[in-house]
Parts: sequence; structure tokens; C-alpha cells
Amino acid sequence: MTTPSQTSARARKNRSAALALLPIALGAAAGAWGQDSSSGSALIDEWLSTSDAAKESQPHWMTPVITVTPRLEQEFRYDQSWQSRPNGVDLDAYGAGKGLELIPLPNTEVIIGVPAYQTRSTPTLHIEGWADETLLLKYRLASQNEEHGNYIVTAFLGISVPTGNAVFTSHHPAYTPTIAAGKGWGDRNSGFDIQSTLAITIPDDARHTLGTPIVWNTALQAHLLGKLWPELELNYSHFKEGPNNGKDQWALAEGLILGRFQLTSRMRLIIGGAYQEALSSFGTLEHTWLLTARATF
Repeated sequence: MTTPSQTSARARKNRSAALALLPIALGAAAGAWGQDSSSGSALIDEWLSTSDAAKESQPHWMTPVITVTPRLEQEFRYDQSWQSRPNGVDLDAYGAGKGLELIPLPNTEVIIGVPAYQTRSTPTLHIEGWADETLLLKYRLASQNEEHGNYIVTAFLGISVPTGNAVFTSHHPAYTPTIAAGKGWGDRNSGFDIQSTLAITIPDDARHTLGTPIVWNTALQAHLLGKLWPELELNYSHFKEGPNNGKDQWALAEGLILGRFQLTSRMRLIIGGAYQEALSSFGTLEHTWLLTARATF
């Protein structure tokens, strides 16, 4: 049996290992953002050429507010959410586990999440602290841009590392394999697309308390007037094992994303938001407000 002190020590070790990757990734991103004022190294030039080619060979849709896009993207992303739950519980997440997204290889993306800072309030209690570190690897299986088919298929592998504070950590690593796909109609200035993911989260232990939820997200997205991306996102969750074993949850989000606005020769700004509401009688949430801000490069 793992003791609380051993769990705490393991969490500190995992947190240190995960955060040690951030200076390297941020340094690479800083080099990319500084291309206007410096010729940069040959290595950075080659990396940016590779990432630009990867983005050009796929559809140029917008990443939805909630659904993880099958597209490869290179950006720094900050999300925030304010969620109302049953029994008077409010859960707010600052950062929401998003972070640095990089394309190191032609068909590969790596996402290094920044742990969210969360607050949970009830009528009698208020607690706050850091959530677990998350990492995501994407491998694009097939894609064509708007001129040659307008579709994409990608496989993901997400990892959650138990680095958070005791009140917000899962205490166990978890793995989330995902298959994602999308199809679009139209051109780069206007049109419509569907992006969808199917995932299962598998903890390495304690499934009787954490469960193995299966989640299906689908985003229906329009592209209007060059910069407007209205969307509807449908979420379905089926809970296997754990305290909600056998239950189903449906939720619908209405959102709007604005962008891409040019900041420098390379960097673009994207901002957006959504309102999500539970549709089913059972739900771990009642409603959620979401905000997203991204700087692509």
C-alpha cells in the first residue's frame, strides 16, 4: 500500500520532471517569436519550415473551444472556465490544463500543458490548489487541405501526471488514447466543418474510484467573413467503473471564436468563448462558461 508521504514524494518528483520540460519548450517558442528581429539559427529556421509545411498540408479550420482538434497546431493557449455543479458546488479553473503546442516533425504535435489552478466552493467550504500536469502527443494519419479534399484523421495519446495538490490530484497516472477526424466544405475564407474525437481515459490504478470514462466530442463549426467562427459542440460521456458506473451524460455548448488576427509577421491572436449546459438528467455539471485565448506561431 502506498502511504500519503510516498504519494506526496512521487507527486513532487513527477511535478519536477514535467516542469523541467517547460524552459526548453518556451525557449524554442521564444526563438520562433523573435524571428522578426533576428535571422535565427538554422535549426530554428528548419523547425519553422517543417511546422509551416505541416500546417499547410491540412485544413485551416479553427480549433474549437472544447473539442481537441485533429489538426496539428503550434501556439501557446490559455483557457479559463467557471463551472456550476450539482449540490451548490462551483469549480473554477485558471489555465484549464492548456499550454504550449509544438510541431517538431511533419506529422507530429506535442502539447505540454500548464497545470490549471483551481478553486472549488460549496455553501460551507472553499479550497484551491494546482491540478495535475497533462501531456498530449498527436500523430496525423492522413490529411488534405481545402484545395485537395478538406479532411484529416489523427491519433492522440494523452497522459495525466499526478503532480497536483492533494485536493485536486487523481493520485495516479492516467492514459487517454483518442481517435479524431474532421471533414470540411468550403474554402479558406468561408465554409463549414465537423471535428470529432472519441476517447477513453484509463488510470493505472484505482479504477473503482476514478473509473474509465468514454468521451465523445463533436464540434459543428461555420466560418464567416474571414474572422468569425460560430460553433456548436456536443459532448457525450459514458462512465464505466467508478462511482458513476453505467451512467451517461450529455452536454451542449454554443460558442464563438474570433481570429486569426495578425500581431507580427508570424504570430496570430485568437480569442473566443462558449457556454455549456447539461442536457441529461444525470450530470457532473449544470453549466459552464469558458474563455480561450491563443497566440499561434
